[in-house]
Formats: sequence, structure tokens, C-alpha cells
Amino acid sequence: QVPLVESGGGLVQAGGSLRLSCAASGISFSDYVVGWFRRAPGKEREFVVSISRYDDTTSYADSVKGRFTISRDGAKNTVYLQMNSLKPEDTAVYYCAVRYGRTASIISNEYTYWGQGTQVTVSS
Repeated sequence: QVPLVESGGGLVQAGGSLRLSCAASGISFSDYVVGWFRRAPGKEREFVVSISRYDDTTSYADSVKGRFTISRDGAKNTVYLQMNSLKPEDTAVYYCAVRYGRTASIISNEYTYWGQGTQVTVSS
């Protein structure tokens, strides 16, 4: 198993920002497609964003487009999810995941390794 560790979650008011981090040990993120997913209470896990392996092409869910940004820091072997203009409906546990392959993917079953998740709560 590849350990992925998310951090940066917390409680924030609507309109605020958070930056989530996903750190990995034993692998280099540059060798994988990386995705962020979330699971809200009582709902299915849903895709948030994915970044491709080679050219950093991104794919965002419509619900977060223009508000969330994924990025990589190769030197720190960390992937970030910058979340701005947060809404109460963004409340969820956020997970990072990696998959083999080249292109960004919205399909959670294609991802091989997952982190334990970090809670994001947005108050109205």
C-alpha cells in the first residue's frame, strides 16, 4: 500500500478558503495521475478534480470549477487543492488518490491508492 496523507481540512465560514495537501511517501506524484474526491454525509463519493501525469492537464467537476485549483509541488512531493469561495455544500471528507496511467480521470474505481481523508466543514 502507498501511504497518502491528506491535511489542511477544518471549519471555515462560507466564502472562505482552505488549502488541502496530499503528501505521499514511497512514490513520486510525477509518476501518477492524481485526483481529489469527496464524500458528503449521506451521499456517494464524488469526483472533484484530477491532474494528468505528464502535462498537468486538469479536469474539474462543474460544481467546483473556477473556485478550486489543483497543483503539484515536485520538490515537496505534495499535491494541493486550493479551495476558494467555499459553500456549505462543499462540506465533505476530501480524499486524494492516485492511479496509473497518463490522463486525468473522473472515475474513482480507476484509482489505486487512497488517503484516509480530511474533513472540510463550511458553515453558513
